[in-house]
Amino acid sequence: MLNHEFIQRKIKLIQEDLSHLEPLSKYSFTELAQDSIKYDATERILERIITRAIDLNRHCLAELGKGNEIVRTHQDTFLRLADLGVYPAEFAAEIAPSAGLRNVLVHEYDQVDPRQVWESLGKALAQYAKYCEYLIKFLEKHN
Repeated sequence: MLNHEFIQRKIKLIQEDLSHLEPLSKYSFTELAQDSIKYDATERILERIITRAIDLNRHCLAELGKGNEIVRTHQDTFLRLADLGVYPAEFAAEIAPSAGLRNVLVHEYDQVDPRQVWESLGKALAQYAKYCEYLIKFLEKHN
């Protein structure tokens, strides 16, 4: 059974993080890369957004999946949500690669390409706002 409170809390946290990320998206690559406070904040906010989404994905899969879903990577969690009808497969293919950025941020901190982080800002703002909308609609259907 879906834990509506858990899902709503995670969505709210993602939306709050998106609102903190928005002002950072206004900076050029050079402005962001040369300001360690802004750059570090960008990395951390992106990491939190993606990690929270993965948590949500895993919860939905655990509660609604049939148990035979192939989930080897964090990217797979996004793809399998499309199989559950949470959002279209095309959207899953767009957002799933963001899990790779999360892995880079978490596990390869010294090798992070600042340009990749900067380029991910706009994508994250658009994709994760849409992700939250899809989850809210899905949750309403399963209320």
